[in-house]
Amino acid sequence: MTNRPNIIISSLDADRLDALLESLPKGAFPGKTELEEELARADIVDPKQVPPTVVTMNSTVRFRVASSKEEFSLTLVYPKDHDASGDKISILAPVGSALLGLSQGDDIEWPKPGGGTLKVHIEEVVYQPERAGEYHR
Repeated sequence: MTNRPNIIISSLDADRLDALLESLPKGAFPGKTELEEELARADIVDPKQVPPTVVTMNSTVRFRVASSKEEFSLTLVYPKDHDASGDKISILAPVGSALLGLSQGDDIEWPKPGGGTLKVHIEEVVYQPERAGEYHR
């Protein structure tokens, strides 16, 4: 990954994601190493200290994928909360892992399964639980 902006993750999200990654069977999640590296380099802060424009778990984010120029508005969720509604993206999806901890205006290049990279641009954090005062969701 060549473009790696600073990322901020709440301590609650970091703890839950560490537990999730530990619980996965070996080989079940191809992007595990990349997500672990992101968690390791992140600034971990108390949920009340997360800036209002940062993508946290359960945030709804409007973003663009550069290669297709498509824009999406999806809620970043844990796998247990993912459903077929089409308005959620799992943290275990490549784009889901890329979104976590980014701020409005950030770009990141993220590896795609099978090779190549995705370039993602954060347009807007439409909803963020911490900004709404929901610190223990």
